[in-house]
Amino acid sequence: MSTLRTAFSLALLCVLALGAVPARAARPTVVVLRLQDTIQPISEDYLGRALDHAAAIKANALLIELDTPGGLITSMRNMVGRIGTSPVPVIVYVGPQGARAGSAGFFLLEAADIAAMAPGTNAGAAHPVIQGGGKLDDVMKQKVENDTAAFLRSYTAQRGRNPQAAEDAVRNSKSYSAQEAKQLGLIDLIATDRAALLHQLEGRTVTRMNGDKAVLHTGDAALDTITLTMRDQVLDRLMDPNLAVLMLVLGGLLIYLEFNVPGTIIPGAIGTLLVLLSLFALNLLPVHYTALLLLLAAAVLMVLEVKFASHGVLSVVGILCLVLGMLTLVAGPVPELRVHRLTAIAAGIGFGGITVLLVRLAAQARRNKVLTGVQALLGQIAVAVTPLAPDGQVLVHGELWQAHSHSPAAPNARVRVISAEGLTLTVEPLQRA
Repeated sequence: MSTLRTAFSLALLCVLALGAVPARAARPTVVVLRLQDTIQPISEDYLGRALDHAAAIKANALLIELDTPGGLITSMRNMVGRIGTSPVPVIVYVGPQGARAGSAGFFLLEAADIAAMAPGTNAGAAHPVIQGGGKLDDVMKQKVENDTAAFLRSYTAQRGRNPQAAEDAVRNSKSYSAQEAKQLGLIDLIATDRAALLHQLEGRTVTRMNGDKAVLHTGDAALDTITLTMRDQVLDRLMDPNLAVLMLVLGGLLIYLEFNVPGTIIPGAIGTLLVLLSLFALNLLPVHYTALLLLLAAAVLMVLEVKFASHGVLSVVGILCLVLGMLTLVAGPVPELRVHRLTAIAAGIGFGGITVLLVRLAAQARRNKVLTGVQALLGQIAVAVTPLAPDGQVLVHGELWQAHSHSPAAPNARVRVISAEGLTLTVEPLQRA
């Protein structure tokens, strides 16, 4: 009987121990994403990967530490949509001190389940900038502005925030400090750092976009940080329009070098790679296609400079078209997604000057007579090695040649090559002054 009781007690202890393991393993997890870049397709993929990971591990929340000047409207809309449909609550925290959520970043901040800012940060200035660089008439401009403002209102009100103050950031380009945003009801709280933020959110109940309630357990949560992969880092670097333009220019020069010095292989291969990488980056950026006409006009004018004597006028106009084309090639909504003025001027003048020089050298080389083989000896001065009476040998360019002379010439006499037949040169003595 005592043996039976002992066995029962051991079994009960095992059951209790097994029940305690899940309780200890149920520590909540917060996935952390640091989005400190422009809003563009690479950052959109980065956010999507973090959201998928948070949903897969059933994280308690996803924390986005945001610092961005803004970016592309299309990428921003897709990211807002992903945040709104995320099964995991999303926290957007503008930090650390000195960070900002400008333009498209303001839309991400307002889309979050929890919007927070650090002291010394700002958010707003979300007036839409037309991608493509073109000017719109007043009606179309008003349509774009109304559409963007309505998009922001559609979820700020549902999040329980101040839609009027949010709309002012769109229509009047207003920007708010952390204290102003808190007073106007644009954010939920101000936290000095990540630890303080997670502590303040412990036990807080949020209402999701679909109306469901979720309780945040972030006080002692394990942090799972999602970092940029090597692929993301390379693609993100390629998204710099200045780098894309420089790769396009350098690649074009290397390809041109390959055409003029065939067989070198390496310049052509590297140039092709640089041009393809540049086109890949430009395909992801808002390209102003009329700028391509300026680049094409620049190439035509530089070629015409060789054909026509314009005293450099065509070259100057071509270089000017090249600079303007590069400057307006990428029409991003924020300065970080545009070609810098200094880059356009330096690359345009450098590429234009080198191109004109190379084209001139190539044209001059094609106009020059052949300087190889027997034909290269015509008109050259030779020295008679043996008497020419009328046949003998002459030394020209360090080589001995059989020669025939219509007039006799003594050894060491200077003669001129007037024709060649086979391997025999016809010469004539130089008349003495």
